[in-house]
Formats: sequence, structure tokens, C-alpha cells
Amino acid sequence: MKALKAKYLLVAAAVCLLAIVGLVYYFFLTSFSTKDETQYVCIDDDDTIDSVLTKLRPVGSEHALTGFSTLIRHTDYAQHPRTGRYAIGPNESTFAVMRKLKNGQQEAVMLTIPESRTMQKLAAVLGRKLMMDSVEIAAALIDDAYCQRWGYDTCTIAALFVPNTYEVYWNTTLDHFMERMVKEHDAFWNKERCAKAEAAQLTPDEVCTLASIIDEETANNDEKPMIAGMYLNRLHKSMALQADPTVKFALKNFELRRIYHDMLFFDSPYNTYRNTGLPPGPIKIASVKGIDAVLNYVRHDYLYMCAKEDFSGTHNFAVSYAEHLRNAARYAKALNERGIK
Repeated sequence: MKALKAKYLLVAAAVCLLAIVGLVYYFFLTSFSTKDETQYVCIDDDDTIDSVLTKLRPVGSEHALTGFSTLIRHTDYAQHPRTGRYAIGPNESTFAVMRKLKNGQQEAVMLTIPESRTMQKLAAVLGRKLMMDSVEIAAALIDDAYCQRWGYDTCTIAALFVPNTYEVYWNTTLDHFMERMVKEHDAFWNKERCAKAEAAQLTPDEVCTLASIIDEETANNDEKPMIAGMYLNRLHKSMALQADPTVKFALKNFELRRIYHDMLFFDSPYNTYRNTGLPPGPIKIASVKGIDAVLNYVRHDYLYMCAKEDFSGTHNFAVSYAEHLRNAARYAKALNERGIK
């Protein structure tokens, strides 16, 4: 009788153990996510445990969220949610997700620096991609004292940014982001590029400034070295660049399709019709193609250019002003025929 009772107790204990194992497996070791693809959850510095659970709810199953809540009660995670962008794969267990969030094992963001025309536009992109506040970024990048920390001023700060794609953490601070940009800038401006800039009688910042103008003149990368050669010819002859994109930048009207005579007199240091030499800084974040076009400019005798009348996005070049006027007249006629104001 005693043996039979012991056997029943053993069986009951085994059943209880299996039930416990099954519950542990169900709540903690099965897949947390209900999705077929990796999902990303961003935890801000003002998130509480309640808001973290709210962000996890669209991703996790009900039993996984119950398991996650149970794990929270047995750890100090509720007191210390760690900021970051976390990847939750389709086969990750609830326990693995908790460990990832608790230890701050976040997924990096592939951040592409855009060829922004203004620092406000850049700030807006960074604010969307990272945890940083776009208003704070914009305020910093138009603050001389902050820009001087990195060796620039508010006119030249755009020359710091090289528009490539970088792997960064979503919760990076603005200072850490700027440190990274300085590091990437210095790596980009290697000995070869610096030597070419010096040969063109330009500093790296001046190369970026000229490249930014060329980028706005054409989207045709093959033509950019020709345009660079023309502008360098004018610079070396102390001629005004007379670049239409600088007028648009001075007027802060980037949608202009046609520059009229009265616009050429707008008083601004960026107006290269009124001022000789380069403007105070880039009129946008210059593209890598634009920068390399300046460094590898085509050597020729052209001093003038005008958009082609076929609206191909390329230009007619001229050595003499008389030839340039004929090119300009054809282009103006084409504009009028199309009713472009």
C-alpha cells in the first residue's frame, strides 16, 4: 500500500514538474513576436515600464507579454529601462527579448546624411532617424559657439558632413554624433584629397563650398568636373562666379526656376553676382561626387556657361562673353516658349 502511494506521489510530482516546465516554456521560451519579420522597438529616455509594454504590445503575443511582465517583477528592469532601438526577431524567446532590453543590446541604425540645403533640414532628418530632438539639433547647428567646438562656424558647418551612410546607435547624443562626424570627415579628407585641394589652391572647406554650388547647377555627375574647371578659371582670374544657385540660397527660395535681373542685386554675402570669390560657406551639404569633381576638375579655357536650351540638364560653355550671350539668348527663348517664369 505504501509503495503504491509513493508511486502515485511520484507520478503526481512528475506531472506537476512537467506542467511547470510546460508553463515556463510557454511563457518564457516560445517566440515573443507574432510577426514573420524582425520588428524594431525604440525606448526613449522618458519611457516608463508602462510605456515600454505599450510599445511591445503590437509585436508580442498575449502570453509572451504576460511572461515579460513576470520577468519584470523579478528584475530591476522597471527601475532602469535602457534607451535604444531594439530588434525583435520572429524566433526570439520572451526571455531573450528581456535580456536584450535589460542589457541594452540595441541594434544600430543605418543613417544616411542627406545633401541638405540648410541645417534645419538636416536637423529634421536626424530627429526622425535618431532619439535626438530636431529643434535642439537645429539650434546647436546655428549657434556659433557650438560650431566652434568642432572647428567651424555657422557658415562653414555644412562642410563637416560627408553625405555617406553610417552605422550609429539610435540613442546617441548630439555631441557623440558630432564626434563621429569629425572622425568620418578626417578619414574622408585623406592625404590624396588634401593634396588635390591644395593643388587647386583651395582648402577642404572651400572645396565643399564650390562643390555645393556645382551640385545645385547640375545633377549630371559627368559634367561636374567641367563646371568645376570653369568656376576655378573665374576664381583664379578674380572674376565673380555669378552662380545662380547662390542667388537662390541668398533669397532662401530654392524653388526658383528662373533668375531675373533684379534678383542679381540682392544684398547678401552669398550672392556671387555682387561679390567676388567664394561665398562664406557651402550652400548645401556637398555630395561626394561634387567634391571629387572639384578635386579632379577638367582643365580648359571656358569662363562662361549657360543651361542648354534642350533642358537636358547640361550646359553650353563659352570662352568669350559674346558667345555666352548667344547661348543665354537661346536659353531665354526656350524658357519663354515654355512659359517658365
